[in-house]
Amino acid sequence: MPDFETLYIRKDASNPRIARLVLNRPERLNAIGEATPRELRQAVEWADADDEVHVIVVEGAGKGFCGGYDLTVFGQGEVDHPCQQERFPWDPMADYAYMKRNTEDFMALWRSPKPTIAKVHGHAVAGGSDIALCCDLLVMAEDARIGYMPTRVWGCPTTAMWTFRLGPTRAKQLMFTGDTIDGRTAADWGLANACVPAAQLEEATMQLAQRIAGVPRSHLAMHKLVVNQVMLAQGLEQSQQLATVFDGITRHNPEGLWFRRYAQAEGFKAAVQWRDSGQPIPEGEDARARIAELDERKRRGQQGQ
Repeated sequence: MPDFETLYIRKDASNPRIARLVLNRPERLNAIGEATPRELRQAVEWADADDEVHVIVVEGAGKGFCGGYDLTVFGQGEVDHPCQQERFPWDPMADYAYMKRNTEDFMALWRSPKPTIAKVHGHAVAGGSDIALCCDLLVMAEDARIGYMPTRVWGCPTTAMWTFRLGPTRAKQLMFTGDTIDGRTAADWGLANACVPAAQLEEATMQLAQRIAGVPRSHLAMHKLVVNQVMLAQGLEQSQQLATVFDGITRHNPEGLWFRRYAQAEGFKAAVQWRDSGQPIPEGEDARARIAELDERKRRGQQGQ
């Protein structure tokens, strides 16, 4: 078995045709770190290369599936980073290259010739929802939550999967509001294949995985390729390219820079609380004025040290 820093993968003890890929940073709600996208791709490639494996179940350790990108690294830090550039002007192509690679790593779940099932408990939000929606199928606990709150500020879902999984009307609703939905609603909307009480999530997921695992690998691969080809013909790759460019813009325009500066000054929890509260988010000249105020406060603090 490969050895990873942020996740692990193993064959299910009762059925070696099923691989269990577990996001394993429970102390950070399985938040996406620098190594996570690469390791996710490598884990999928390991399962792809094993002829015994027919299906991959993706899940999270601890209280939830995945809380998104680790904002203590990507939002609160002050070290220059491709997707959090402190220099000015920012380099959009450096940002795009970094985030496009992450998107391609998440999409290893979608490209895999083997069916992938997201088993969602707790929260699958922000970048964590990207991981879940790159899986072919979704089984959710009734009280689980999925959504992309950073569409309110500082984010655009780079995988563009919401539209392809939900259709334009409901995708717009979630993108315009940044709201999350529970497992019941996800099932009602056709986003989740099944929704069950949390205590039954393991059983329901494994029943589905075992049913799939009995089908020959070649048949599974062909059926998956046919459906994926329809999504490609509908413009999935072009949508992801646009979304990834826009994601970089949301993090470096005045509104995105305000969010980052506020997180640096007050902590990411305070910034997220403002973002999700529903109160107006500073924009345009108001955002620029607040950025200047926060920068001046930081300068005075450094001088006082």
